[in-house]
Amino acid sequence: MKNIFNLALTGLMILLLVSCGDERPTERNVQFMGDTDMYNAVPYETYGENPYFSNGINAQLPVEGTIARGATVYEYPDSEVGYQMAKDSLRAPYGADEAVLAKGKVTYQIYCTACHGDKGDGMGTLVKNEKFLGVPNYKDRDINQGTIYHVIMYGRNLMGSHSGQLTEAERWNVIHYVEQLRADLLK
Repeated sequence: MKNIFNLALTGLMILLLVSCGDERPTERNVQFMGDTDMYNAVPYETYGENPYFSNGINAQLPVEGTIARGATVYEYPDSEVGYQMAKDSLRAPYGADEAVLAKGKVTYQIYCTACHGDKGDGMGTLVKNEKFLGVPNYKDRDINQGTIYHVIMYGRNLMGSHSGQLTEAERWNVIHYVEQLRADLLK
């Protein structure tokens, strides 16, 4: 029995050593798609020439009217005129229900409470520690959905833009939550 085991082990070792040789081909012998551009891609330099485009270069501009993925179209300019236009005409595309307010509260707690406080009274941690001063209390400002959205998009006074941190849906959720906070402060 011991001889059979030794013989099997020796055979296995020989098989492993033979299979590790350099004699195996490293390239395929058969090419199924033939010599086409789909199989062997033609490499073009990014800023090089390309005969297939009318202007002869590879780097093409996006199609006119293209909007980058995840980007929003915001028609109001970053100015006092744009702020007033947003105040007069910009409104949320959907109403505030419990789910929207819950999502708005979570996002508000992440991005807004440090300055504006949990209640919207302008007494966040950074204000209490005197890192920022003059953060407004929501009840002291003449704000609506349009002005809040405009300030989130562009910033105002010491507040910077938060358009890069919040998606469009998150902005509207926060706006609905801020309106609820303001209503609670006005009571």
